[in-house]
Amino acid sequence: MKLSRRTLLTAAPAVAALPTAAEAAPAPFKPTWESLGAGYQTPDWFRDAKLGLWAHWGPQCIPECGDWYGRQMYIQGNFYYEHHTKTYGHPAQFGFMEFLKDWKAEKFDPEGLLALYKSIGAKYFVAMANHHDNFDLYDSKYQNWNSVNIGPKRDICGDFAKAARAQGLKFGLSNHAAHAWHWWQTAYGYDAEGPVKGLRYDAARLTKADGKGKWWDGYDPQELYTGRFGDMPPPDGINSVKAMQDHINSTSGQWLETVPPNGAYYAKKWLLRQNDMIDKYRPDLVYFDNYGLPLEQYGLDATAYYYNQAAKWHGTADVIATGKKLDDTQRKAITEDIERGYSDRLRDNVWQTCTCIGNWHYDRGLYERNGYKSAKNVIQRLVDIVSKNGNMLLSIPVRGNGEIDEKEVAILGEMKAWLDVNGEAIFGSRPYAIFGEGPFKIVEGHVNEAEAKPFTHEDIRYTTKAGTLYALPLEWPYSGFVTLASLAEGSRLRKGKVERVELLGHGEPLQFEPGMDGLTVKLPPVRPAFSPALKLMGSGIV
Repeated sequence: MKLSRRTLLTAAPAVAALPTAAEAAPAPFKPTWESLGAGYQTPDWFRDAKLGLWAHWGPQCIPECGDWYGRQMYIQGNFYYEHHTKTYGHPAQFGFMEFLKDWKAEKFDPEGLLALYKSIGAKYFVAMANHHDNFDLYDSKYQNWNSVNIGPKRDICGDFAKAARAQGLKFGLSNHAAHAWHWWQTAYGYDAEGPVKGLRYDAARLTKADGKGKWWDGYDPQELYTGRFGDMPPPDGINSVKAMQDHINSTSGQWLETVPPNGAYYAKKWLLRQNDMIDKYRPDLVYFDNYGLPLEQYGLDATAYYYNQAAKWHGTADVIATGKKLDDTQRKAITEDIERGYSDRLRDNVWQTCTCIGNWHYDRGLYERNGYKSAKNVIQRLVDIVSKNGNMLLSIPVRGNGEIDEKEVAILGEMKAWLDVNGEAIFGSRPYAIFGEGPFKIVEGHVNEAEAKPFTHEDIRYTTKAGTLYALPLEWPYSGFVTLASLAEGSRLRKGKVERVELLGHGEPLQFEPGMDGLTVKLPPVRPAFSPALKLMGSGIV
């Protein structure tokens, strides 16, 4: 189905022209927080999984400059604007849409990538279905600007889905397009200073008719760039880079979850795209890049549709939908995601952290200066998250051509080496009565992981499985001894009797001694991995 509209502003007649069948959400789930929360339960597969990997990958990776290139290339004075004008040309002539025709993804090998991810221990994989750039990376029925029609001429999400399921992995999709409407308003701006001052960028000038005889003949740029909304596009007469930046920061620079002004067409189309994606690929997980759910009632409609479809496929809604900054009612209905941040406590509800070893979109400069997270850092975060009843969704940045680089492969290899030894304490585990002990402290929040001080050997995290207690110091103790203060004699947490302690990867019983300061364990001189995992066995200890 091809969509069109006669104006850039979204008008009611265009909305009425769209199909309406996907709006209704049949029982058992209704599109309300209360109904979703009353009927939903986190599936065991997600509770067991602990580690998922993510390809946060799309055409914004072509310049290899990092995050939000599409938006920031239209902001004069921004690094991305400077890079773009020097490398590709002025955004009035070479706008973001020009990248799409040249994107070939010639080294995209989903089978090889997913085999690698399975080998390190990942239990689920998430592909990006679209980003705020509004370009669908799948065979989209309702968005003609997609990777099957333009660029790679491939169903990227479909190829990923086949490869993931061939490896026995659960498969997810991430949907970021609900923010495209305000994210793209910079593309309707202009230079406030300089030789082409006042010349509007490509989104402000191009119509479907302008494509006649060009590579995008038949495509409407406004369906990609979303159109102008409210007072967000910069008005005429801004005469300085600073004033332009001030306008952007106070309007489209806000992170908004609302339906845009006069934006029923946009929101309706988003819902149709989302439901089409669900029906085509039957994902086990949908990541919404939103606080709560996107676009007010439309997000609730989408989630109810997803849960009801899953119940038809599997007999129960054994799927995951994520959102951020949830309240107690919302946490019963969907799974909370903390982006690049920490939980400061053991949570009753299963949750997820999404993070990345680099920038969300591939960054050549970060690669060149060895700026990736280390495997140890990733594993320490994983252990901390799992001890608090969470999962980690880890993005491995993918180059524009579809491959990951050798430094990323090496990090994955080091993660695999640790998980091969200690995965018993992670996968399929459940929390202990407390998450752990030690000096590490951080205020819970989003995008605050860079503020954290390093973990030490005194930071110990606990997990349980099948009556066994695992204790995981986040660094190797320099003294050769581990003292588990939470298991001190007289502690309310000490239950039963510890009868045997082993080091995973070693297997032989270790010397240990209970005391008033804690249970002290002597480690062997061998180091099976860069940090230890102790296996404590005995009657009634968990």
